[in-house]
Amino acid sequence: MQSPLRTRAWIDVRAPALRRNFRRVAEAMGPDPWVLPMVKADAYGLGAPEVVRVLRAEGPAGWGVATVEEGVALRQGGASEPIVVFTPALPADFERVAAHDLEVAVSDPRLLDRLSAVGRACGRPVGVHLEVDTGMGRAGVRPEQLDALAGALRPLRESDGLRWVGMFTHLHSADEAGGPGVGAQLEGLRSAARALEPPPSVRVHAANSAGAFRLGAEAGGARPGIFLYGGRVGPDQPEPEAVVAVRARVVRVVDAAPGATLGYGATHRADGPERWATLAIGYGDGLPRVLGNRGEALIAGRRVPIIGRVSMDVTVVNISGVPGVEAGNAATLVGRDGGEELLLDEVAEAAGTISYEILTGLAPRLPRIWTEAE
Repeated sequence: MQSPLRTRAWIDVRAPALRRNFRRVAEAMGPDPWVLPMVKADAYGLGAPEVVRVLRAEGPAGWGVATVEEGVALRQGGASEPIVVFTPALPADFERVAAHDLEVAVSDPRLLDRLSAVGRACGRPVGVHLEVDTGMGRAGVRPEQLDALAGALRPLRESDGLRWVGMFTHLHSADEAGGPGVGAQLEGLRSAARALEPPPSVRVHAANSAGAFRLGAEAGGARPGIFLYGGRVGPDQPEPEAVVAVRARVVRVVDAAPGATLGYGATHRADGPERWATLAIGYGDGLPRVLGNRGEALIAGRRVPIIGRVSMDVTVVNISGVPGVEAGNAATLVGRDGGEELLLDEVAEAAGTISYEILTGLAPRLPRIWTEAE
């Protein structure tokens, strides 16, 4: 791991905060929680292997990923816990699913026979989570389709090539004030479970991060994502601890004369004498270009405006009135510096997006520096 002292820009990741956010979700789920952290998209950009290492001692039910490739990488990296692939897998991937002992979400029961045949051929039954579409619309079986698909669903109970592990839905608005539709979606999942009567060993799970706090044990199980990594999950929901800080070095400080222009398109012009600091971070590192002339950074515990357009590799801030700034100092684009803090969701709002996109957009060339410091 590179030392921050020799790094142009980097991400600090606080392992204790990640663990505490996990514990808060687990506590919300009651005395016997089933919590499966989502580590898709390289754990929302923070590094799935490190997140698995940090959270393993917390007793997760397994790990959630989006793709077979992500699941294979986790398994090859030493993860022994259950790994669930939540995006519907293609038939061409079934052999890899079985070979690497992955569990899969199934939206089309007509594929169960093919999946079962692969499990038998591999000598290892494939774990299946049946997805029920209660309103998200992008995947799953609608409850009213269950009778018509009864024959296609039979392998869940009868095939020795499958293990029926779970049954779930995805909440579409649990992160909105009041959680509109959450109750109806949960009832839709329950009605599907009543119709199918899965064995007691089948885990029925419904909660994302926001759903965990709205529903608790009613949801059956939780698949938290953004809350673990420090993103808010609703205006009436608990605040997560900040996990991530994005920092960059000052590489140049200059006094700008009145009328001096800055950046592509010369979108900033100095109204009077100004002092500018160039930061070694840009949209090539995942800093949203839209933050030009509207975002902020922290230097020496002070908020300073981003001026001009964000470039691919550098960004400039106005440090007029902030004494002592020089090349080599660290600036903060997300996170805390002294008594000031730029929250992840605050930066996302300034960029006109959501915290998920900020985190997953952070580029690989930013080293992730994991720390046990509080």
